[in-house]
Amino acid sequence: MNAAAHDHDPVHDPMIPVPFRIEKVRRDLSDTFTMELVPEAGGEFAFKPGQFNMLYVFGVGEVPISISGDPADRSVLVHTTRAVGTVTEALDALKPGDSLGVRGPFGTAWPVEAAFGHDLVFVAGGVGLAPLRPAIYQAVANRDRFGRIIVLYGARTPEDILYKKELERWRGRFDLDVLVTVDRATGKWGGNVGVVTNLIARGGFDPLHTASFVCGPEVMMRYSAQALEKKGVDRGRIWVSVERNMKCGCGLCGHCQWGPHFTCKDGPVFRYDRVADLFQIREL
Repeated sequence: MNAAAHDHDPVHDPMIPVPFRIEKVRRDLSDTFTMELVPEAGGEFAFKPGQFNMLYVFGVGEVPISISGDPADRSVLVHTTRAVGTVTEALDALKPGDSLGVRGPFGTAWPVEAAFGHDLVFVAGGVGLAPLRPAIYQAVANRDRFGRIIVLYGARTPEDILYKKELERWRGRFDLDVLVTVDRATGKWGGNVGVVTNLIARGGFDPLHTASFVCGPEVMMRYSAQALEKKGVDRGRIWVSVERNMKCGCGLCGHCQWGPHFTCKDGPVFRYDRVADLFQIREL
């Protein structure tokens, strides 16, 4: 646990959930929702972009969820979650005013400051935009420290586009490049169709002076990293966020072991050159 995580309780045991109250719930997609949480005891919550919390639904269980809010706003904790199992479906059933337990923040962060002076390319697939959003917020807040900032996002269909209004708002800025593509066009979609790696192939960034943060399904991250390398981006300047079966959050239980790594403490954000070989091993 980061001592700064709970300004009201700096010595809190990282294995014991802290009670938070749900302030707001927003339905993003048919199976995806965003919650805004505040600590019941008051205080602030600090985190770094890319980190995650263990969210505990009382009487049901615990699940690791990346933090998707603005790291500059410590007054509220934001989580975007896809309901795909027992605990996340129980989370989906909670309403404003209900309580849940929070442990964290855990894990490594997107190295936004290490990318200062470079072009910064975000590549997201599906709900993978949620763990990247805090890094996008931080990059935009430090806009003058970067060359070009490019957000490349792929979704299955137009109905599956996450944070649609926010993507439109970012696209409206003259100092950001935002490109969205869908695997399959439906309705009145007139935008890009195809996989997100097609957007990488278009370029628009200086590959020798580019850092890239990639998040989405593992197969998408593998192909995206390969496409970035093909454009000339060194794999040591590419970072990926890997989700595994995390239980304890601090490297004790071994559930999330991935090769020599524990994704809960060595990750979830990894520099690609350190894990590229593991991406080739399907059964890990």
